[in-house]
Amino acid sequence: MKFLFVHQNFPAQFLHIVRRLAAQRRHEILFLTEQNANFLTGVRKLTYSLPREPAAGVHADAREFEQAMIRAEAVARAALLLRNLGFRPDIIIGHHGWGELLNLCDVWADVPMLGYFEFFYRIEGLDVGFDPEFPTNPALFPSIRAKNMINHLALDLGGEGQTPTRFQQETYPAWARERIRVLPEGADLSLCRPDASAALRPFTLGAIRVAPEETLITYVARDLEPYRGVHVMLRALPALLAARPKLRVILVGGDGVSYGARLARGNWREYFLAQLRGRIDERRVHFPGRIDHADYLRLLQRSDAHVYLTYPFVASWSLREALACGCAVVGSDTAPVREFITHGENGLLTPFHAPDKLAETVLHLLETPALASTLRKGARAYAERHLAMQQHFEAFEATIARLTGQAMADGG
Repeated sequence: MKFLFVHQNFPAQFLHIVRRLAAQRRHEILFLTEQNANFLTGVRKLTYSLPREPAAGVHADAREFEQAMIRAEAVARAALLLRNLGFRPDIIIGHHGWGELLNLCDVWADVPMLGYFEFFYRIEGLDVGFDPEFPTNPALFPSIRAKNMINHLALDLGGEGQTPTRFQQETYPAWARERIRVLPEGADLSLCRPDASAALRPFTLGAIRVAPEETLITYVARDLEPYRGVHVMLRALPALLAARPKLRVILVGGDGVSYGARLARGNWREYFLAQLRGRIDERRVHFPGRIDHADYLRLLQRSDAHVYLTYPFVASWSLREALACGCAVVGSDTAPVREFITHGENGLLTPFHAPDKLAETVLHLLETPALASTLRKGARAYAERHLAMQQHFEAFEATIARLTGQAMADGG
């Protein structure tokens, strides 16, 4: 079968399925993307570049849309070159978020398309207005609504959509949900697995050292920012550190902003730490920045309690991987987390806006070994039932077979 994958940051969400298809060694796989250094054996990576940035005079609320149309044009131009060279995919699979797929129907009108729908933006009921500490200026409402222009065009293309969670599907209007299939994403359970011996030996991460007799709380986000509740996590530290003299906390993440607003000066980590100065023992709180995946998995395996917080927004892969590693997870009682965690079975839920309650919940977990054991076993069992990569592959391949009319027998 001939596949064309499209995503501006190869391989993105399609890493596992592309690797799976390439390993079968009977498909032709092209991946159209912007230039980056990533590489996968068996995949031909073709790059496009944007000819220009949005024009200076474009209305601020329309700049993102113009960028998407520039991108759609660049992708279609590259696809036209492929068509002229004789390439015709059996299916196009890509992400709708940046507009890359919008014009491909003009290049291959009869080729089925499976497009990734990530999130439908709203001015109430989801992330916007969720955190009263950071109210959204109503003047920004038009720009938030305008972010859905790509969504609306993509929904009108006639192809099929996919999204990884029910929460994400339900962010879309009722009329659109029937066009978007939930295809859950998995975790590599052979890599993301518990290690009962991890707590019996010293844990090192760069200059950070955690002794076996010390308790370790972990927190992971791409960037340390309010969308992922870093302010709530940091404000829980005074109570946590005071209650447990042998407690260490490692917060993994960069100092950029992946979601939401930036500060005019500095970063969110520094901003919130300044509020806590003198109230916490900073020698026991560690910020290694972003770390490689192997160290990240070792960290999860060593964790005594793992905290995952998020606004009502897209759940991180780290939540799936923490469950697969058998972490004792304390998560925010928000819709995307509730889809993965059942309180008391495979994790604990706590109100997002209550750092005192977060500290209380984490301490209860640490002081109740039987509960921690139950949650760890429940987390891994959940992962084996719902996050196994084989289930992800089977659902994806069944969808591909249905759309193309070509059987994906024997695993593809």
